[in-house]
Amino acid sequence: MEKTDNMPIWVYLAFSSISSRRGAMLLIWSCIVFSLYCIPWSGFFADHDWVASLFLIDDWDWFAMMVPITLWYWISLKWVDKHTGWA
Repeated sequence: MEKTDNMPIWVYLAFSSISSRRGAMLLIWSCIVFSLYCIPWSGFFADHDWVASLFLIDDWDWFAMMVPITLWYWISLKWVDKHTGWA
């Protein structure tokens, strides 16, 4: 992505090392998948031991952090799409 004069710093920081829209979408989808992994599934399925060994996270801290990060990337993608910032 090329930095323009009117690009906000929060958009530039989101995608400074990503050069294509495809790469940005890959980053966003990776964040969505990791956010789903960060849900403490072992609390919902207490009878199944395999859930606790597969999903190691047992609190909402990581999920609470991943949701705003994913939202930040999504809003930054929309800004770049609107202002034609992809090479």
